[in-house]
Amino acid sequence: MASGKFVSYLRVSTDKQGRSGLGIEAQREAVSSYLNGGRWTLVAEYVETESGRKSDRPKLAAALSHAKAIGAKLVFAKLDRLTRNVDLLRSLVASDVDLVFCDLPSVPPGPMGKFLLTQMAAVAELEAGLIGERTKKALAAAKARGTKLGNPNGARALRGKQTGNAEAVARIKQKAQQRATDLNGIIEDFRRSGISTVRAITDELNRQGIDAPRGGQWHPTAVQRMLKRLPKAA
Repeated sequence: MASGKFVSYLRVSTDKQGRSGLGIEAQREAVSSYLNGGRWTLVAEYVETESGRKSDRPKLAAALSHAKAIGAKLVFAKLDRLTRNVDLLRSLVASDVDLVFCDLPSVPPGPMGKFLLTQMAAVAELEAGLIGERTKKALAAAKARGTKLGNPNGARALRGKQTGNAEAVARIKQKAQQRATDLNGIIEDFRRSGISTVRAITDELNRQGIDAPRGGQWHPTAVQRMLKRLPKAA
């Protein structure tokens, strides 16, 4: 049962998510559920729009300073909403502020919790490296087969071609299906590593620099469509 003073930190990856509240409300609800019951005070809430890979977090720095100044615990909805930057996590663990993660209720505040988080950071760093190496090998194998990964022209590739709407749509679907097939092995590797949700797969594809079918970064809707095209597991 929660007790004492808390400062919460919520993070979204894009300005669009920040404006719409997408992700923020779920994080806020997770914090509220964690604090439900007991004698506690949520002193302040800090919301940041920033990539999980970046370590420049002015709102996080402010939240950390606030919590330290008043002797409060710094609470996060989920560990993956804090950061995918291992060095940043280590620096937070080394601070004098107790960190609380609502999705890790078994990790207690204090020295033991910080020790466990340090070990988790080391494992996460190792796993990220292994996934990166496996992804590079899978992409290299796909290229060796002559597979073109991504379309640098995106939707522009179809402009000006008077092939008819039905044929153009069919071509887009065919390319999307081929792209899903090319990425099937990579996605299965993600899942074996515990990366299974649409959001987690989206973040990992972008972290690995794998272009979306029309170039650029992946978004959850595109990943969800791609996952539907993957062959069903036997």
